[in-house]
Amino acid sequence: MNNEIILSLKRNIEAIGRLLWEKDLVTGLNGNISTRLDDNSVLITATKTCLGLLQENDIVQIDLEGHVIGDGQASSERFLHTEIYKTFPDISAVLHTHTTYTNAYYLENDVLEPRIFESKFYLGAVVGIPQTTPNVTDLSPVMDALKSNSIVVLKNHGVVAMGKDLFDCFLLIQCLEEAVKIDAISRLYKSSTSDAKIKKVPLRVRKVELPVNEQPLVEQEVVVEEPKKPQTYKLFSPEQISEIVRLVNSDTQMKELGKKTKMNMVLAVKLNETGELYCFHFEDGQIIDIDKDEEAEFLISAPENVWRAVFKRQIDPFVATTQKKMNLRGDFAKISKWYAPCSRIFELWTQAPVE
Repeated sequence: MNNEIILSLKRNIEAIGRLLWEKDLVTGLNGNISTRLDDNSVLITATKTCLGLLQENDIVQIDLEGHVIGDGQASSERFLHTEIYKTFPDISAVLHTHTTYTNAYYLENDVLEPRIFESKFYLGAVVGIPQTTPNVTDLSPVMDALKSNSIVVLKNHGVVAMGKDLFDCFLLIQCLEEAVKIDAISRLYKSSTSDAKIKKVPLRVRKVELPVNEQPLVEQEVVVEEPKKPQTYKLFSPEQISEIVRLVNSDTQMKELGKKTKMNMVLAVKLNETGELYCFHFEDGQIIDIDKDEEAEFLISAPENVWRAVFKRQIDPFVATTQKKMNLRGDFAKISKWYAPCSRIFELWTQAPVE
């Protein structure tokens, strides 16, 4: 590869390292950064380097098996990085940090579900994966978690984020650190205001004499019926779309939310691999028409694996959009006023499960 391109990528790694350091997202010699160089190799920070003071020779080239190409000693977490690049071919950058507040939160919790809207959109629910070794050696559960979210916490260790570029990864890590700070502060406020309201109420227990049934017990045969398996649909099939329309238009909560927010819009959904597209016309939250108009006011497009994850409720569509797994064409500020009814629609989607 052109040396100028390699130098430019190294400069970008150095800049992100300084930014992480300045924002107190890394300390000492912890953390590592990598970016994809080509289909077979990546650039990664060397072991025992300070991310806030990176120089050109602190960044080494490795192949996807973790072997150094040229000189240098790559980070001890290189196998975590290379496994991500092998598992997710469309990913071009990975950040791993030992952020203070995030680490502290996950010492006591297994998942964070942000309550601030911006954090909800960028993060969704962030899970913590148990770790039993100083370096990440059990990679499979980490890869599984990254299929649903671009940021995952490694309990007792740190956090890893992946993205199209390093700044995307930085934003995820910064957003998570702020989210856990907000959660901690909110708990402090809640405890300080609720302590004064707590009153001790004496517990009164009354003994109740139960009548004795003198009739002999008769054994009855209990027949347990196996639950019926829900009908599944081919992804983006006319049958699935018809079921979605029925679910939306018959849902009482959706009717109330649609009227309350005056949800009048045209939303199209598209499957990237086949180009299959459906355009929904909403009037007060009810679907009044469907066509194939690709020039809809809003268009959500994504590959098959992402749509499947959405229909299985493994990933929130809003999060998938902000993490660039899905592409939204249209004014996000405008569609956000219909956040409540749109969220209800996504809940109803799970009732039309895919095969």
